[in-house]
Amino acid sequence: MTAAPALAVSFDHWPYPRWVAHRGAGKQAPENTLAAFRLGASHGWRMFECDVKFSADEQLFLLHDATLDRTTRAPGIAGEIGWNLLAALDAGGWHSPAYAGEPLPRLESIVHFVLATGSALNIEIKPTPGSEARTGELVARFLQQRWPRDVAPPLLTSFKPESLAAAREVDPSLPRGLLVDTLWTADESGTGLDWLATARSLDCVAVVTNHKVMTAEVCRTLHQSRLRALCYTVNDEAEAARLLALGVDGLITDEVHRFKPD
Repeated sequence: MTAAPALAVSFDHWPYPRWVAHRGAGKQAPENTLAAFRLGASHGWRMFECDVKFSADEQLFLLHDATLDRTTRAPGIAGEIGWNLLAALDAGGWHSPAYAGEPLPRLESIVHFVLATGSALNIEIKPTPGSEARTGELVARFLQQRWPRDVAPPLLTSFKPESLAAAREVDPSLPRGLLVDTLWTADESGTGLDWLATARSLDCVAVVTNHKVMTAEVCRTLHQSRLRALCYTVNDEAEAARLLALGVDGLITDEVHRFKPD
């Protein structure tokens, strides 16, 4: 039986809050952990961004880096290690003693949390190098099977067009956003498409830029293309005010204790 399509998300039907908590609670708790999501929620945040990849046995879990050393102090490439070993790692002690023993969470646990709290979710598909398409496929298949079809689905974003294309292949109804650090040209992409044409070719609903490259012209171009304009990672109040004045649709921030989400 084919799963029902996800609740529609489009330029005209945008169900997400404007403010998004980066990696759960920014830097106030160990990133990409359930503890970070809980802390973010305690500050009133109702949309969260996180990074998702898969283990050697294809379990989806949260981690930003390809390697484990920065946030678990363990050696190795996370995607080459089985979940039974990853689950035993300390993903909180590096941040502060209060979070020692906090584990790496599976995507399933995060989905349970956001559904239980009525929160929205932005999943950045963060593949281990070489697994771009497979990561997008697994994330989309998981959501197709586990996410309620009458609840606004997670916004899937990635710097990797291959990941977004694979997610679309599994479930075209899941909303996608292209992440861009620079406004790269067709020549730079190697595909003959620039950043905007790539977003269009992937049927994205949004483009999420580095806040430094967002201008009035970029925002206007996105809106004229029926694409929502979001920015990462906005931690300065003056910069947030500048971007909001431009009319951007979403701001991803670490400063969950300073900004007040609307």
